[in-house]
Amino acid sequence: MKTKAVLTEQDVEQLLVTAKKLAHQRQWAVSICVVDDGGHPLGLSRLDDASPLSAYIATEKARTAAMGRRDSKVFEDMINGGRYAFLSAPHLQGMLEGGVTIRHDGQCIGAIGVSGVKAEQDAELARLAVEAVITPDA
Repeated sequence: MKTKAVLTEQDVEQLLVTAKKLAHQRQWAVSICVVDDGGHPLGLSRLDDASPLSAYIATEKARTAAMGRRDSKVFEDMINGGRYAFLSAPHLQGMLEGGVTIRHDGQCIGAIGVSGVKAEQDAELARLAVEAVITPDA
């Protein structure tokens, strides 16, 4: 039998607090979503002035990263590179940059998605939050 790490409530709260702090420092109105390894939402925060749509997109970016076991930008690049058939992949609606996997002991244990600013800024914010909160793989 295998065992696996999971995100705790404390992990989720720390990720959201850290991402919100970074977004406020940059004056970015974004939504942030943390999901488990199956893409199920564990926490969502929509900052003041972030569009309602950004909450949906952040969730889908995170879900795509978690279920695909790689950052959502990989899927966006694949499609932009001409693999248009990948648009029909089931349950992956957030194939846009800004979803970042959360890893522990080499395994994807969840993801964080950010939406509301430029795609590379969304990804930067997500990555910085993960780096600040989650212990790197050994």
